[in-house]
Amino acid sequence: MHPNLAFAEPRRARLPETARERLRILLIAKHVFWQSGLHHEDGNHAAYHREMREVLEGLGINLQLADSYEALFADPGCDFIFPLLNRGGFLNSEMLLPLLATRLGVPYLGATPILRGLSDDKHLAKLEAQSKGVPTAPWAIFRRGAPADAATLPAGDRLVIKPNASSASWGVRDASDTASAVKAIEEIHDDGHDAIVEPFLDGSDVEVPVIISGGQPAIMPMMLFEQADPAHLRTYQEKRDLVEREQKYSLVPLADSADPAVIDLIARHTRALATTYHPFDYGRFEFRYDASSGVVHFLEVNLNCNLWSQKVFGRSAALLGWSQSELIETILTESLDRHGLLGSGTRLAA
Repeated sequence: MHPNLAFAEPRRARLPETARERLRILLIAKHVFWQSGLHHEDGNHAAYHREMREVLEGLGINLQLADSYEALFADPGCDFIFPLLNRGGFLNSEMLLPLLATRLGVPYLGATPILRGLSDDKHLAKLEAQSKGVPTAPWAIFRRGAPADAATLPAGDRLVIKPNASSASWGVRDASDTASAVKAIEEIHDDGHDAIVEPFLDGSDVEVPVIISGGQPAIMPMMLFEQADPAHLRTYQEKRDLVEREQKYSLVPLADSADPAVIDLIARHTRALATTYHPFDYGRFEFRYDASSGVVHFLEVNLNCNLWSQKVFGRSAALLGWSQSELIETILTESLDRHGLLGSGTRLAA
């Protein structure tokens, strides 16, 4: 662990009135002008962006709005950027807004472009976890343009194949034989992406939301995607509410079912990983937990992830007694303070 990095308890932060009046904040989100309902491709992501706009407007800040990268092709005339345009329709699009903001010299919410790249590349994130002694299942990376060598596939009766930089399980599929796995890899390559392959792990996903509190990472209450069928493979369509489905899983507090020793173990793994990515303002660390065996494996890191009230961060914040507005205000205030935009006006609540 980094000797100078402590870990805090999550505390609310309040935005000073002077900052509300003085700072010009630009929210860039694909669906920032969305009215209501589900988007035909992005599903509930559109509702999320609309909610974020309404929350920021409710904070009484000087808010500007944009829905494209072009907003940062020239000076946007703002003091701070709140970037939510993560899925831009091209490979590694998550890095573009931070890069454009860096080019302009405008502070922004979230991790630097290089850290975004490290976290979004699932292969590199697993290598980082491995270097920290955090257990991960065996995996193999198949870069686009290189042959899909079946000899390098990890062992397993059932393999999961997905784009190496996908989000919300976009493009995920499984295979039970070598030929099907190679075919899936080639299909992902044809779509313009690298592919990552790992054995399917029975169990449920543990989601660990981390924010910054007083300048240090703070772990919020962990959440569990509790699955009725441990062998079910969650899809993009399910996560975005684009398909009718039976209730195969539910998002519940991990503390309701897991042994405290398991929670402590996952917390230690999260702290080890967070040292690599700090400062990142907010992020979600994901693990696979098999309740029958107690085994925990690292899956991936999602920096600057979904903050919607109906997802992990919003539900975790509710366990702290925070409203969605208080969650977003805390994340925003901590980042503004980190960038030196608040002076001595930061107010932290107990």
